[in-house]
Amino acid sequence: MSADPWITLGGAVGFLVAVSLTYKFIEPNQGRDWKVHAIYWVAAICAVVFIPTSVARYMFSSLTVTLVGAVYPIYRATKAVCTPEEADDKEWLQFWMLGGVLFMLTTWVDDVIKADKADTIWLGILTFTFFWLYFPLTCGAYLVYTHITEPFIGPKVKPLQRKMNNFITYIYQTLANAVHLYLLWIIFMFLPAGLKRIVTIAVGTVYPFVCSVTAAATEEIEDDTYWLTYWAVYGCLFLIMDVLETWIGWVPGFYSVIIFSTVYLMLPMFRGADKVFRKILVPLAGLQELLMLRDSIQIKKQMLRDLDPERAKVVRKSIAKFFDNDDDDADPAVLKEEFMASWSSSVKIPKMSMPSISNPFSSKGGGGGEPTEATNLV
Repeated sequence: MSADPWITLGGAVGFLVAVSLTYKFIEPNQGRDWKVHAIYWVAAICAVVFIPTSVARYMFSSLTVTLVGAVYPIYRATKAVCTPEEADDKEWLQFWMLGGVLFMLTTWVDDVIKADKADTIWLGILTFTFFWLYFPLTCGAYLVYTHITEPFIGPKVKPLQRKMNNFITYIYQTLANAVHLYLLWIIFMFLPAGLKRIVTIAVGTVYPFVCSVTAAATEEIEDDTYWLTYWAVYGCLFLIMDVLETWIGWVPGFYSVIIFSTVYLMLPMFRGADKVFRKILVPLAGLQELLMLRDSIQIKKQMLRDLDPERAKVVRKSIAKFFDNDDDDADPAVLKEEFMASWSSSVKIPKMSMPSISNPFSSKGGGGGEPTEATNLV
């Protein structure tokens, strides 16, 4: 490999390291100080315009944009879903509503720009824009959501979501007919490659964007988590599509596979995003333990919500006793038997007894004698 790709890789990774360090050590302030925004953009524009092109092309490359605008947000979104803290779910959902869609809609611009200087400026502005959206001192995604998306777009999107839900229901019914599905596929196959790409991206972004805006406006965290999980997984799918279409995009059915994969990830009836997230993305990020901790917290919240306090207390104690045991036997049948034994010992069935009655066959006169064993109901 020549020196240029290695230098480009080093520049992109260096920029990513700087981004991750600032996000780790700087406390977010929700972008309240507008002076910080002014300083940020002055510094960004000066860096993009005045750094020599021979140097800037290694700093602001397509790889840098991908790492800063997609790869790092995918990791942060994955970690947000796994952490017990729920506020970061909404924070990164706000980013994906804007930054994720922006990244997916601008990947083609770099291929159109021919001049090196213009291309470097465009990639530099795009890189700093993505960073501005989640930089702890600017929190651009939060500001855009608070001042634009929530007050202006949100009210218009909610009725649109209901219409789209009805439309999707109609699509379910249509696709149930194999003839209709085949006709739609034939029409799609004859579209130009550029239009196929647009349709594919639209399928993966329009409806999820509408649902994400609605989810972010509610107090419930479950819908935020659902759509943040989708964006993290779909971001990976989009990166795979973006890489493979250069080599096999001409193969018939390539975009059809991407669309079917997107529908599988998106629709609640499949919950594909959650399955891929837990089976692939979380293990790759090394966050299995963190996700288990969050799941346990969610189980406790569900118990407190669905059970009365006494029953919830019994269930919690039984589960705690089960997990507190040190055993090396991983056989599910054995574990289940131990848990049920623990559960049975924790649940005490109250004794019930019949009221005392006189024994008509007793030789003693009068009633009110002690009941025999046969009259006790245990």
